[in-house]
Amino acid sequence: MFYPWKNKVISKLAAFLLLLIINSSSLVAAERPVILVMGDSLSAAYNIPTSAGWVSLLEERLKKRTDWQVINASISGETTSGGLTRLPALLRQHQPSLVLLELGANDGLRGLPPQLITNNLEKMLTLSEESGAKVMLIGILLPPNYGPAYLAKFEQTYPQLAKKHQLPLLPFLLEGVADQPSLMQEDGLHPTAEAQPKILENLWVELKPLLN
Repeated sequence: MFYPWKNKVISKLAAFLLLLIINSSSLVAAERPVILVMGDSLSAAYNIPTSAGWVSLLEERLKKRTDWQVINASISGETTSGGLTRLPALLRQHQPSLVLLELGANDGLRGLPPQLITNNLEKMLTLSEESGAKVMLIGILLPPNYGPAYLAKFEQTYPQLAKKHQLPLLPFLLEGVADQPSLMQEDGLHPTAEAQPKILENLWVELKPLLN
């Protein structure tokens, strides 16, 4: 015997189950913790395939190990002032659990006052912490032709901020890379694709404990 009402019940039940699956998937996605990378060309895979950059390599590694997702908000040429301007919206949009802050190199290459660099980085640290995110600070060194006085002030920026805010610090992102011409592009400032796994290993030492 044919009962038309059964088809309606089955259709409503199927629609309910589909909605439940969609909502459950959205909830799982929303619960995945986010790593927000705020950097410059060193994190934006300058002049190499994006997939070869250390941020993409990090994302691939995390897919195999954890539920973390990576948002790369790095821009080639970015300064601490530009990063500070963009950060509030990025924090609201992505609600990261962890911020990797790799900025300051372009400020230094332009000879901007170290105190300005420090102030901008500190404001970014504070904004990130106030949003509930942990922060890892990533330092960089400048070429020696900027003079010892400027270099000393610039290089003190990262360890001083890390100590003040009790943050994990990678002192030099390009450790073991910048002094190897074969791993640097012709400009002498940007690492090659072949250098990216080494950069990730430098970072991983400090990052891994933060993922637990």
